[in-house]
Amino acid sequence: MIPARFAPYLFGLILSGLMSCFVSGLSTFRTLGLVDHFLLEWMGNWAASWALAFPTVLVIAPITRRIVARLVRQP
Repeated sequence: MIPARFAPYLFGLILSGLMSCFVSGLSTFRTLGLVDHFLLEWMGNWAASWALAFPTVLVIAPITRRIVARLVRQP
């Protein structure tokens, strides 16, 4: 098992991977349509997207948590 101290990084890795997969898939489909080389193009776009998405999530997540904490009522 992975130590708990790495949970925020693992969360960011999985979240950015899944989100970039779906978004790059939709973008690739809208750009190319369902062509023969669609999967290859999608995977290339996903790799580039994930490379940008993961560090972005690591930077933006703490800022987003602070914004959300200010917007919700504390118990």
